Amino acid sequence: MRIEQDIKLGFKDVMIRPKRSTLKSRSQVNLERDFKFLNSRGSWNGIPIMAANMDTVGTFEMALSISKSKLFTAIHKHYTVYEWEAFMKNAPKDIENYIAISTGTGKDDAHKLETIFSMLPELKYICIDVANGYSEHFVNFVKQTRKQYPEKTIIAGNVVTGEMVEELLLAGADIIKVGIGPGSVCTTRVKTGVGYPQLSAIIECADAAHGLGGQIISDGGCVTPGDIAKAFGAGADFVMLGGMLAGHDESGGEIIEKDGNVFKQFYGMSSATAMEKHVGGVAEYRASEGKTVKVPYKGKVEITLQDILGGLRSTCTYVGAQRLKELTKRTTFIRVAEQENQVYTNE
Repeated sequence: MRIEQDIKLGFKDVMIRPKRSTLKSRSQVNLERDFKFLNSRGSWNGIPIMAANMDTVGTFEMALSISKSKLFTAIHKHYTVYEWEAFMKNAPKDIENYIAISTGTGKDDAHKLETIFSMLPELKYICIDVANGYSEHFVNFVKQTRKQYPEKTIIAGNVVTGEMVEELLLAGADIIKVGIGPGSVCTTRVKTGVGYPQLSAIIECADAAHGLGGQIISDGGCVTPGDIAKAFGAGADFVMLGGMLAGHDESGGEIIEKDGNVFKQFYGMSSATAMEKHVGGVAEYRASEGKTVKVPYKGKVEITLQDILGGLRSTCTYVGAQRLKELTKRTTFIRVAEQENQVYTNE
């Protein structure tokens, strides 16, 4: 046993210090980024915000909507091969630049992935998603996937430490998902005691990834547009959103009416709800590590996107970053005292 004494921080523990700016308007800010990927050698252009690969968020409908603004969707892994085929038949011609096929690491997952690519070779992105990215089996699956699909761009996670980011990049991944436990419907930290404050995880993992020429995704913990700005300021290349994109017309989840109000169901992919739906229940050797909540119905996702992107542009004007790429170089975090943190949290 050992104890690390270094302070680790989450989004609520800091604010961004304003700096002198020459920008006259939010309209001058460019949120698009260009990336070249380490192992696939592919390239990408767009606004690097992702819809999470949850079946209440990462839907085909979400992808169709947010791809119009050049945002990315990690499509959840529970669509059938035939649903993928039907979707791609009617989708816009450039949709393959803004979607990833999500997969687990089992034999059936690998077979399904192979079948989808045989039918739809134009697809470019694979999201290999597990709760615990530290297992040897996971690393081996990444290696095998890279060997089988040398030109596909691989997203892999989740991890929270620099050494594991480096291992996954060297195993063949291009983009690493960072985050264990910060999501609003994730209970991993409560059930297991395992986790890492998200801001510090981003800072440490971004440093490791950029040293090798890879990228990271901050996955989880963002509840406001300001949190997204903090994630980018800390060095995240992409930010993945779950709860902030739940509850919309384009989101999955059952519609619930109660006391004259309308809600949509939102749940973690390790929750009892998700496991009942997709695998027939929680296996006897494990516990659920997610919860199910009711999210107020929010209408079209484009309204929420305007709020998110407007907030991000505003952050850039406060620190003088004309491009999103410059935000991390222009960011100075100030730690929030405990008393101030309480006030800030309640606002």
